[in-house]
Amino acid sequence: MFKTEHTLVPLLLLLLLPSLLSLLLFVTLLKRRSRHNFNLPPGKSGWPFLGETIGYLKPYSAKTLGDFMQQHISKYGKIYRSNLFGEPAIVSADAGLNRFILQNEGRLFECSYPRSIGGILGKWSMLVLVGDMHRDMRSISLNFLSHARLRTILLKDVERHTLFVLDSWQQHSVFSAQDEAKKFTFNLMAKHIMSMDPGAEETEKLKKEYVTFMKGVVSAPLNLPGTAYRKALQSRGTILKFIEKKMEARKSEIKEEVKRDNEAEISNNDHYERKRRADDDLLGWVLKHSNLSPEQILDLILSLLFAGHETSSVSIALAIYFLQACPKAVQELREEHLKIARVKKELGESELNWDDYKKMGFTQSVINETLRLGNVVRFLHRKALKNVRYKGYDIPSGWKVLPVISAVHLDSSRYDEPNLFNPWRWHQQNSGTSSSSGCGSFSTWGNNFMPFGGGPRLCAGSELAKLEMAVFIHHLVLNFNWELAEDDQPFAFPFVDFPNGLPIRVSRIL
Repeated sequence: MFKTEHTLVPLLLLLLLPSLLSLLLFVTLLKRRSRHNFNLPPGKSGWPFLGETIGYLKPYSAKTLGDFMQQHISKYGKIYRSNLFGEPAIVSADAGLNRFILQNEGRLFECSYPRSIGGILGKWSMLVLVGDMHRDMRSISLNFLSHARLRTILLKDVERHTLFVLDSWQQHSVFSAQDEAKKFTFNLMAKHIMSMDPGAEETEKLKKEYVTFMKGVVSAPLNLPGTAYRKALQSRGTILKFIEKKMEARKSEIKEEVKRDNEAEISNNDHYERKRRADDDLLGWVLKHSNLSPEQILDLILSLLFAGHETSSVSIALAIYFLQACPKAVQELREEHLKIARVKKELGESELNWDDYKKMGFTQSVINETLRLGNVVRFLHRKALKNVRYKGYDIPSGWKVLPVISAVHLDSSRYDEPNLFNPWRWHQQNSGTSSSSGCGSFSTWGNNFMPFGGGPRLCAGSELAKLEMAVFIHHLVLNFNWELAEDDQPFAFPFVDFPNGLPIRVSRIL
């Protein structure tokens, strides 16, 4: 009986094969017909599998859109289709569509980064999480970076870490401004995430591992011996072990504090002081006030080190680069900050406070212009959750969608002379007038400035990033003149980087 059944199986399969093939052909034709019914934007798919990815990721000057984007926009318009990162994609250089995509996060579109990013940052990283879990993680970050915390704690430490870096600059010395900016932001984040002191041996060791890790994050995801990606995965393991060790030590400290509190009567002031110390860094706050698993905490801390360190340091390096080429802006900054410094001297104060920060009007214009022209985050990865129609074009469900933020920031129909550094365009944004300030001209603009993204995934650290830039600029212009020691400029790889590290020569203002 078993032998007969065994013989009938291949016979039945053979008889059913024509029917199965017909069904497969019917489904394929149905899919093709459905696809052809879409009114897709113009464009092309490029090579099989690779599509146009190589051309899209080809390095170019960060002050421009690059040849690929410029040619595609000229040929197809601001909304076009392509094949990128192994998937059919809709690319948007359209301000309206970009806002529409970001505002409809979780309803029509969803964050969708390549798997390699999740593989190296971790599956619980805020960059790759979606839905309720992302909302919960972001809520933790927002609480830790709250307005009250910025005013009372972070401002003082931002200034302290700024001076730690700037005080080490020797007269007429030449060094990498990009490395100095990275040192500043890394030390600050390490302090506020895990209470690590700048210059300490453990901080320097972690920083060294982090440099290796970052090289892999921005490299081709080739998990082969000797590649930057493989080395980054190894460094990720080392960093996570370090964070885990810190976490276990902190858990023990918290248990001991609770035990002591239960065994002895303490005053309300002592209790408040202990609670404040435990909540001073992110690790302590998360352990005491969240229900995250150890794995989730590890990925959260790693991703915040990445987000809080890398983007802010590049922004500061960009400001140093743009300002050295626009002495009129440096002079106006210096006048603004000298005025703040004089008032503080009269009051017998030394440390910056929130009122001082709010007086830095032109500084904020410089920060906005640096972020607009430098475009640290050039595009975002999204995926359509449903079939979407926009301006007569269809975006099929499941397709990758790339809102290109830099294309809007460098759009000549929205900003006059968009490739020129002109902070005065922001200083006069409400007047609608035009002026010439030696570094470009001003034009009015709409609600199209999105250096930190938008919608429910708006960068949680945006206010901290602007505070870091403002305080760094304050002490920089008051204490130093600087110039490029050799030619360098920011390139988009697509991540923004200075190939030579932005070497500058500084002279202290005596």
